[in-house]
Amino acid sequence: MEKHIQNMLPDIRHTVLFNAPIQKVWDAVATSEGIAAWWMKNDFQPKIGHEFTLESPYGPSPCKVLELDPPYQLTFAWDKAGWRVTFKLEEVEGKTKFTLIHSGWEEPDKIVPKASEKQSIIRDRMDKGWEMLVNNYLRNLVE
Repeated sequence: MEKHIQNMLPDIRHTVLFNAPIQKVWDAVATSEGIAAWWMKNDFQPKIGHEFTLESPYGPSPCKVLELDPPYQLTFAWDKAGWRVTFKLEEVEGKTKFTLIHSGWEEPDKIVPKASEKQSIIRDRMDKGWEMLVNNYLRNLVE
């Protein structure tokens, strides 16, 4: 088991400081309309246990709200690959420190079925995608 854990890919993590109040950022990351404005169409509802769908480029992705602590944290399961996405928000002198964590990665060579590519390739692609989404699209929406 120890070797298995050591071979897992690391979480994707992006932390930025938005020049926006925490409630504005929360509304952008924890409402269906907000998520659709910077990321993907969805039928999200901010309720623990709510099952929703993200309309990804690879087709519909089933998701489920796992944790909800408004306006500080949202965690949901994403797709069937075992991924978890967490949005953490913290007030910092009238601004918002936002951290995105995409966890649940497996061994680098394991294939992600929906994309038919290795975990390492998908993780690298998503890391770059998250960086652009957070630093450009989400930032433009909230600032």
